[in-house]
Amino acid sequence: MLKYYLRCSRRPWQRKRASPSQLRLSTVVPRGVFCFSVCRAASDTPCCPVTCRGWAETGLPTGMVLSMKSEGEEPSTKKRRLGSQCDTSTPEEETRVSNEKEALCLSVAQDEEKHTSKKGTVKRHWEHFCQHSRTMKILEKKETDQSNTESEAKFDFTVMSYNILSQNLLEDNPHLYKHCRQRLLIWTYRFPNILQEIKQLDADVLCLQEVQEDHYRTEIKSSLESLGYHCEYKMRTGRKPDGCATCFKTSKFSLISSKPVEFFRRDIPLLDRDNVGLVLLLRPKFHCKTNAAICIANTHLLYNPRRGDIKLTQLAILLAEIASVAPQKDGTFCPVILCGDFNSVPGSPLYRFIKEGKLNYEGLAIGKVSGQEQFPRGQRILPIPIWPKKLGISQNCVYEIKQQQKEEKAGEKLEAAKPDNAQNIVIAPEKLSSKLQHHFKLSSVYSHYVPETGIPEVTTCHSRSAVTVDYIFYSAANDDTAAQPGAEDSFRGGLKLLGRLALLTEKDIWTVNGLPNENNSSDHLPLLAEFRLIER
Repeated sequence: MLKYYLRCSRRPWQRKRASPSQLRLSTVVPRGVFCFSVCRAASDTPCCPVTCRGWAETGLPTGMVLSMKSEGEEPSTKKRRLGSQCDTSTPEEETRVSNEKEALCLSVAQDEEKHTSKKGTVKRHWEHFCQHSRTMKILEKKETDQSNTESEAKFDFTVMSYNILSQNLLEDNPHLYKHCRQRLLIWTYRFPNILQEIKQLDADVLCLQEVQEDHYRTEIKSSLESLGYHCEYKMRTGRKPDGCATCFKTSKFSLISSKPVEFFRRDIPLLDRDNVGLVLLLRPKFHCKTNAAICIANTHLLYNPRRGDIKLTQLAILLAEIASVAPQKDGTFCPVILCGDFNSVPGSPLYRFIKEGKLNYEGLAIGKVSGQEQFPRGQRILPIPIWPKKLGISQNCVYEIKQQQKEEKAGEKLEAAKPDNAQNIVIAPEKLSSKLQHHFKLSSVYSHYVPETGIPEVTTCHSRSAVTVDYIFYSAANDDTAAQPGAEDSFRGGLKLLGRLALLTEKDIWTVNGLPNENNSSDHLPLLAEFRLIER
């Protein structure tokens, strides 16, 4: 009869015996237990490896590591003590044995990959929006709508937003990746997978987050340039060595301007975080309109769920930068695409502010801005105004420096014209507004829920959570069938959403052991959408 033991990976000599039925029904694992052994009563022969299906039948949490050891084996700490007393092997021999073990493990892993790589992939289908029937249909692969309207000049292109997971952040947060095998987490394994995803999806514009600076400089930039991309990069301003990269195919676009955005302000205590963004103005390469332009914004907002004040201020700075770049000569805005990891969930106040263009934050708790926590710990109410006046950004999320200069000059003239004997008049200060606004009517590429079931889609999944925090927002044309209600065409022309790469549910992702896994080497999924630029 088999004996089953739960064994602590930190203290291997501590074991807890359990019957097979207890293992199958168990849903709670003692604190500190990160692996379990399956042992025979009177045999040193290891049991057969447990398959993924067998693992699921135990009821134990995914991410536990299965260790096949015999019951009579000595605890590892004891073996080390004994080894130090009687081991006479030289360092060279130890190195040789270690290398042989690594080679053996790699060989076994490669054999395993051959059998599981196909099974370890969850297929993501392409969702195409039919502009005439105003419906969405699911396709096996991306197709382009070939409909032709003479009054419109069409330019179709694809945009990807992808948080590729900085290796430095991965190694600083190992608790998020307990479910992963260690070999899947090394950069030399991850980067070829990430590059392969980028090649396969073949987007015309890439908005990447968590791009580590040394990796960008040594291999990411050159690899993407070999694929026909021009790359712009902005590193974080603090100690963390990652940043945002926006890349575009030179065969489809030319660069008009590139503006790196720093959210850190040395003289403003509120803005003491090192997050960044990039705002590019691109010119499509087609012959109908020589002055056509598209604004591409890419960012990674602060994670901290309890600092909604910082998140909103960072977003306001980014929107102000877009507003300074996107205006056209006729007073309208060029189409805008806003991508990134916003560290906020669908339906949260920050999310609604982006989509609806307005937010009354009076009485709003600072921990509820992003909606990341079901029971937020940040109960402090947002101050009015959120950011100080010296930031130079109005409640409409535009730079007001010129307006301030005009007001100051007008005030000086009024003061000079004031009679010397005039009495001072006390005027009650005007109540400060708690309403934020921005000029862009943006729609989300994704609806965030599976249409048939209403189950939430997710864009990131690791040991701690599975949620949506990554988005592609865009300025929709009037006749865009995929636009959310309220999206108005305040732009020159606008964008039609032609299709998108479907997202997955948390259940889907855990069928391949979460993220990262053997085929997907980030803890985020890439988002991909196809647009049509409409010029009138």
